[in-house]
Amino acid sequence: MKFNVVYRCSVIVWMIFKFICQASLFHIRHRIWDDRTRQKWNNLLKKQAREYRKTAVKLGGVLIKVGQFLSTRADFMPDVFIQELAGLVDRVSPSSFSYAKSLMEKEWGGDIYDHLLEVQDKPVAAASIGQVYKGKLKNGKEVAIKVQRYRVRDIFHMDFTAMKIVFWMMKVLTNFGKKADLNALYRELIYVMNRELDFEQELAFGNYFKERYKSNTAIYIPEYMEQLCTKEVLVMEWMYGAKITDLSYMNKHNINIQQTAKELFDVYLDQFLHDGNFHADPHAGNLLIQQDGTIVIIDFGMVGEVRKQDTHYFKQIIQGLIMDDYDKVVQTLDDMNFVLPNANRGKLKKMIKETIAMYQNGSFTKMDTHTMDTIKDDIRLFIKDQPIQLSADYAYLGRAISIVFGLLISLYPDVDIEKWAKPKIKQWIGGKGFTDSIYKQVAKDAAKPILSFPKAMLGWLENGEKNRQWEKEKQQTQLYHHFYLFVELISFIMIAGGMYAGVYVYGIIGYLITGVFSITLVILLIKHYRMIGLRNRRS
Repeated sequence: MKFNVVYRCSVIVWMIFKFICQASLFHIRHRIWDDRTRQKWNNLLKKQAREYRKTAVKLGGVLIKVGQFLSTRADFMPDVFIQELAGLVDRVSPSSFSYAKSLMEKEWGGDIYDHLLEVQDKPVAAASIGQVYKGKLKNGKEVAIKVQRYRVRDIFHMDFTAMKIVFWMMKVLTNFGKKADLNALYRELIYVMNRELDFEQELAFGNYFKERYKSNTAIYIPEYMEQLCTKEVLVMEWMYGAKITDLSYMNKHNINIQQTAKELFDVYLDQFLHDGNFHADPHAGNLLIQQDGTIVIIDFGMVGEVRKQDTHYFKQIIQGLIMDDYDKVVQTLDDMNFVLPNANRGKLKKMIKETIAMYQNGSFTKMDTHTMDTIKDDIRLFIKDQPIQLSADYAYLGRAISIVFGLLISLYPDVDIEKWAKPKIKQWIGGKGFTDSIYKQVAKDAAKPILSFPKAMLGWLENGEKNRQWEKEKQQTQLYHHFYLFVELISFIMIAGGMYAGVYVYGIIGYLITGVFSITLVILLIKHYRMIGLRNRRS
């Protein structure tokens, strides 16, 4: 059944529809959010994440890739959801070797042993798109053979249909759908997933990175056996080593952990700052450390791009922040298509300005936990309220940065990002005039006396305290509005269904259903009308 399009669409769409209804009903039933309510909310999210994970493992396909992506998005996903989805990276059941063997023979046009001396029939790794076998070529060279899973292309294209319905539901039934360009997100999803299904594209990326870092002795990119690489089979040299987070392995072989962290930082900062492709999936499973301390990067199925124009945008943002030119910062974000047309740019400018002002005055280090939580809530409320959206490459970039940062912390907890980054950022920005303006701004800020909480912070807290309750009430009203629309739609459908059943099938029972839901619809419309009137009076 997992290869039946109707079954897959039904399971995926019903699951997401159920999640939306559960979340909406929870917010309607819980007006006061105390510790007990938050605990209940976390329990609901954990239950939903567990169901998502089980369904993704069962069905495979796009659900796993989306789940893996969500598990890295600590910026907007709750911790309980992330913790439950984290296991999706390694919990994919392998398919049979007989299929892998037949696929290799089809792609290579003959018996696999025309090219291989031997191959293990148990995969050493299994992911949502492909699984990897260890083999040996006729010349004795050990290789890793990556083979696409059974009917993975069919499964992904079935899921694309389901995701189109899911995106439509989100657009109609959720606040997120009202502010985001879901059509663009769907198109990017199709583009990214289709690219990952093409192993020839992965081969091209692997060769790109091998050429880029050929003179860097600290980094090694595996060699690909291009004559055996096709759209569905990828063959590269076998790499020995341990995961880069295996500290016991590094200590055993006397590898300098701090130096390894610095080399990892340098290679990825180079990718993030300069135009070209960047490795968008730098988790520990794709980064090996060898006995001599060499870092090996594998698996280039997920790659993003930093364009030349992007580096220009990044420099404009830094210049705007340093010069307190927040109009320039917002305009640059606009040029990058971060901000959708109906966003409140004045509110965005204010949030950036006040946040930077607090940082510059050292206020973050003086605030207690309660104040920090309050500010975090304000920022989250703003992000939820405003139409801000990342393109696929920017989302990949943010994801890769967060993963690398997490790796550095786990590898070397005393990492000093600022110390390591400053000389490279200075070199990247370039230009004596621009550098001088940075130093002048730093000197200006350092001369400001810090006697108490700065004025910017007081303004932030004052405005936040005045507006926070109103924003929560506004959000609550929107939830009620969406709930009424949803239930009214269901009632209308039931009325139509009851009339049809009354005329053609069940007679009196159908008319009874029609009557009950007609009364329900009238009551809902009255309550909905009164709620809208109350909201307008408050406005």
